Amino acid sequence: MVLLMELRHHISAIAPGDMVHLIAHDPAAPLDLAAWCHLTGHTYLGQVPGDQPTYAVRVEAGALTTEPRSPWRRRQTPT
Repeated sequence: MVLLMELRHHISAIAPGDMVHLIAHDPAAPLDLAAWCHLTGHTYLGQVPGDQPTYAVRVEAGALTTEPRSPWRRRQTPT
């Protein structure tokens, strides 16, 4: 959950088309990120080669936002 909260925070300040790289040691991270991207409309690009377990997400225009304290729930009110 902390990973998704961090991702939600960072994406709010990034332009559509840009990528976010996240380092996550949680083995469930690839599943959580893929599901969150499916929920919101961002694009999960998968693992990035390197020394740390790093995953990439592309920010998409028109993607849905999520609740600040519940990043797995779509936001019900406009932002």
